[in-house]
Amino acid sequence: MTRIPLWLLVVSQGVISAASLVVEIVAGRMLAPHVGMSLYTWTAVIAVVLAGFSAGHWWGGRLAEKPPAKALGWTGGALLAAAMTTAGAVLILPALAEPVLRLVAQPVWGITALTALVFFLPSFFAGVPAPVLAQIAVTTADRSGPALGAMFASGAIGAIAGTLLAGFVFISWLGSAATLVVVTIVYVASGALFLWLGRSRGRGAALASAVAALGLAGLALAAPDPCDRESRYFCLRVEDVSADPARPVNLMVIDHLAHGISARDLPLVQFTEHTAMLDALSMQRSARADFTSFHIGGGNYAVPRAFAARGTGPITVAEIDPAVTELAAEAFWFDPDTATVLHEDGRRALLTRPDQRYDIIIGDAFTDVVVPVHLVTQEFFRLAADRLAPGGSFLINVIDHEDRLRALASIVATMRTVFPVVEVWTQQVQPLPGQRMVFVVVGGDSRTEVDAFTVPAPDQTRFGALGDAFVDQLVEARGLVLTDDYAPIDRLMGRQD
Repeated sequence: MTRIPLWLLVVSQGVISAASLVVEIVAGRMLAPHVGMSLYTWTAVIAVVLAGFSAGHWWGGRLAEKPPAKALGWTGGALLAAAMTTAGAVLILPALAEPVLRLVAQPVWGITALTALVFFLPSFFAGVPAPVLAQIAVTTADRSGPALGAMFASGAIGAIAGTLLAGFVFISWLGSAATLVVVTIVYVASGALFLWLGRSRGRGAALASAVAALGLAGLALAAPDPCDRESRYFCLRVEDVSADPARPVNLMVIDHLAHGISARDLPLVQFTEHTAMLDALSMQRSARADFTSFHIGGGNYAVPRAFAARGTGPITVAEIDPAVTELAAEAFWFDPDTATVLHEDGRRALLTRPDQRYDIIIGDAFTDVVVPVHLVTQEFFRLAADRLAPGGSFLINVIDHEDRLRALASIVATMRTVFPVVEVWTQQVQPLPGQRMVFVVVGGDSRTEVDAFTVPAPDQTRFGALGDAFVDQLVEARGLVLTDDYAPIDRLMGRQD
């Protein structure tokens, strides 16, 4: 075998490492339409990918003991296998998601099992080349130490480059499927290079594998896209749920959850429990009609749209994803000229505007089914209280389960350390055992003047405040004070049980 230049080994290791990290980032994005984008999604992805790399490195170390030409031939075959399993991930994930998640009902294990079935093999095969290439570099270079250091550095730099390219370029410009097709092509090219360098005899099988990988890549590109729009943050989809095509009603789906419904001809009517409560309670608690409001999370912009239709005072919305705002304007009849839209995190938006005061601050941001951790802590509630005008109110949308209510209790307990009055509102109906329930928690200086109200949601729905004695008992039994240092909101929701 002809001596391979060190630069070629270094570049190859960097390219393969970059491609493998692109797959890791894309894995989280692809899983989101099925399981959401949560701490547990990323934990499962990182664990599965690292397990695959580790197993691949072990096997690659075994291959590295073989003569260089033979080791390169095996490595080329491994990369062709990586190409096939990477392209195949686009096709098998939708097929496996529903049966796996139904079979493994516990969320953490369901996410982990699905991730392992789809993304372990691509990571395993991508982990094979590193020890083989390092062994060749060390044994053929004039100085083994610098050669080994160069190989390690190349792998790390490639991993950094792949992470940045996936997060900042590929996903938002190409989408998940096309990004994995690019990785597939990189793996095929790299595999072909190593087979050629190793003068492998199995050229027919290698050619068939390459054709199969590229064929799977083509099928991946032709597969139905679960997203109408794939942004840097979310998989976004619009569904028409109207009964009359002449009077359109659209549903916004972000990742795997419905985030709001709007009707073109009914800007003042809310179609979900949480927006109905947020809208009505804001009206109830405002001292004047032209109140100012700050909204954390835009979604389909149903509440800001209703405020604008009523002619309230200045409306500010902090929505981290510009694509969500664009979709709300295109498909949910939100007029961006009626509000000041800040495309940044809501807590940061409040923090960097110390001179602004609002009559109403609404928290309606979610990561999967939980409020983002940094938006439920004592430190955040203090910030929100500081940005309220005298007599202002803070409202937050909370989801919890009827048989737990630990997340709700902890948010109430935390808000009570900041606000003199804290109320919990929900629909006045007997919940089913274990039912997922929607609440709005209100913090302020005074109580709401009514303890119940009826508004369209879209049918006439009655909402009421939970009794103080019940809330006190709930907080005492299940409430934790959440801080920036300790806010286990996912566990409190029961996602680890």
